Amino acid sequence: MANITASDVNKLRQQTGAGMMDCKKALVEAEGDFESAIEILRKKGQKVAAKRGDNEASEGLAVALTNGANGVIVRVNCETDFVAKNSDFADFVTKIAQIALDKSCISIEELKKQAYDTISVEEKVIEQIGKIGEKIEIAELALINASSVVAYNHPGNQVASLIGLSSSGDSVTSAGRDVAMQVAAMMPIALDRDGVSAEIIEKEIEIGKELARQEGKPEDMLEKIALGRLNKFYKESVLLEQAFIKDQKLSVKDYLNSVEKGLTITEYKRFALK
Repeated sequence: MANITASDVNKLRQQTGAGMMDCKKALVEAEGDFESAIEILRKKGQKVAAKRGDNEASEGLAVALTNGANGVIVRVNCETDFVAKNSDFADFVTKIAQIALDKSCISIEELKKQAYDTISVEEKVIEQIGKIGEKIEIAELALINASSVVAYNHPGNQVASLIGLSSSGDSVTSAGRDVAMQVAAMMPIALDRDGVSAEIIEKEIEIGKELARQEGKPEDMLEKIALGRLNKFYKESVLLEQAFIKDQKLSVKDYLNSVEKGLTITEYKRFALK
């Protein structure tokens, strides 16, 4: 039997992030061979992943990153709040987001194929499952390219947002951060009216008609009243028409135009755990 020292165990732990006892057991089973021990730990992760595949992973973190003209937003889920609040898990999610940004990944499948140190992102996720003992999954990913992209991560990383802007510069970036915070807080359903689905519009009109009917309004007035309420819905739910959170007298569109004439949002994303 190979002589497994505390130094060997610690070295394997540093390489894999697995627990001390798991590392010791892997080294004993591998008779001191580090590559075999790493493979044993990975297989353990695969077994845990298979066992926990049907479990609900509703906790986790959302992280948005940008390098100026490109930005990514990623949501990685786990099973418990305890794991989500762990600094190692936060570092793991941030590194996944950084890889997605560096490689301009546009899908989760593309991200999973990228290198994470000496293995793939997909293999690293499985390794983390074995280390933590919980289901972990990359749940959402989005990439934005624009003249400038601003990221906002709400404290605690339960909500993150990413916005693309039609121009660049310090004042634009500052304004973009304000709007990114608005996206995180106000949960717009679309950038502008054109982005609202026909299904939602139809539903809101029907709701408006029914409310007017309950108020005793004449049948021939219901459509007009419902359309008026639809305009109010747009102002509450569409990003560019929402009242700007720092100055309720301005819409987001008006605020951006006051910063730079013609400045607008080209795209936005918002990921949240709850």
